[in-house]
Amino acid sequence: MLTTETAVMMAKYNDWADRVLFKSIKEQLPEGAVYQARKTLFKSMVGTLNHNHQVDLIWRAHLLNEEHGFSNRRDLLYPDFDELVKNQLEVNQWYIDWAGNQDGESFSKRSKFNYVNGTPAEMTRGGMFLHIINHKTYHRGWVSEMFFEHDVNPPETDLCVYLCLE
Repeated sequence: MLTTETAVMMAKYNDWADRVLFKSIKEQLPEGAVYQARKTLFKSMVGTLNHNHQVDLIWRAHLLNEEHGFSNRRDLLYPDFDELVKNQLEVNQWYIDWAGNQDGESFSKRSKFNYVNGTPAEMTRGGMFLHIINHKTYHRGWVSEMFFEHDVNPPETDLCVYLCLE
């Protein structure tokens, strides 16, 4: 069972990993690399990071039992990297705060929602939260792979690295 303490730790890890990646993009990559067209589903680093942000918004709406208003998961909500970073960090803080206000009972509560394609589904709120964290880890890996196109090693954003910092 997911605990409040574990959920807060995972939400803080998620925020830390985003911050490390964003800083590396700004400091280690050539100017404009974040916008460079790539052979990837989301067309660029900024496209992939926008996908992460949009999915965070979609699942936040599911957790709140609200409509999210999206018809796909590939909108370029923030084409400007700095604006994307600002908005992503705000959503990250929302997840940290949300996790801190949950308990075993609320994590176990099942919620119904529709996937973006309209398919109805149901899962626990704890399961939703874990999906959010896992999803972001997966796509940060996509962005990290793109660093090698510039002969730059990506930052280490593994959970074990974060846990050793605490």
